Order: sequence, then structure tokens, then C-alpha cells
Amino acid sequence: MTVSSVTSSTGAASKSSSSTSTSTLGSLNSDTFLKLMLAELKNQDPTSPMDTAQYMSQLASFTQVEQATKTNTKLDTMLSASMIGRTVTSSDGTVSGTVASVQPSSNGVIAKLTNGKSLAIESGVTVS
Repeated sequence: MTVSSVTSSTGAASKSSSSTSTSTLGSLNSDTFLKLMLAELKNQDPTSPMDTAQYMSQLASFTQVEQATKTNTKLDTMLSASMIGRTVTSSDGTVSGTVASVQPSSNGVIAKLTNGKSLAIESGVTVS
């Protein structure tokens, strides 16, 4: 996705936005995308408006991001349903039990076991 930069007459806004954009990259979502697109439309040069092809490209990118988000949500739901009631064992064999619930996390999927323990579903975990 290409987003044109908007700079102020002093240039200070572009310096601060580039330093904060890397630190908040993980918190970007569809709302952020819409806010950026609206800011770009509001701040464009009236004598040289944005190319409609570029605008449509950005809109298509937004649609792809939204669909990917919905797909991830559906996949998480399917994974949760297929894991509940199954027995899982950690790769080193120290944690084992029946899955009571599954929660997505930033590091993957965490299985909550009926014995009160939690296990990250990762490479090496056995599901039976």
C-alpha cells in the first residue's frame, strides 16, 4: 500500500510522524487506515488533487486488509472449535491435559486446560 506523505511548512510534522509510526506499527487497524486516508484527502493540494487511480488503489488495499482480518477471525473460531475436548501435550512432556477453551494471543494460540494449566499451541505440541 502506498500512502503519500503530508508535510507541514516547517517539516516538523513529518519527522515526528515517522518516529512514532514505527513504534505504533503493531496497533494499526482499519480505523487507522481510514483516518490516514481522510487526512490525506483533507490535506491534498487543491490545484493538484490526488489521482483517482491512486485513490482506488488505496481503497482496494483497505478492502484487502478488512477481508484478511475477517478471515483471521474465522480461522481462529475454527481452530477453537476443533481443539476443545482434545488432549494436548507440550513438546517436553511437562504439561498435558484436555483443552477446555482456546484463546488467540499475540504469540499464537493459548489452550486453557481442564486442570487449570495453560499451554501455548506451537511447534512440538502433540494433539490427540
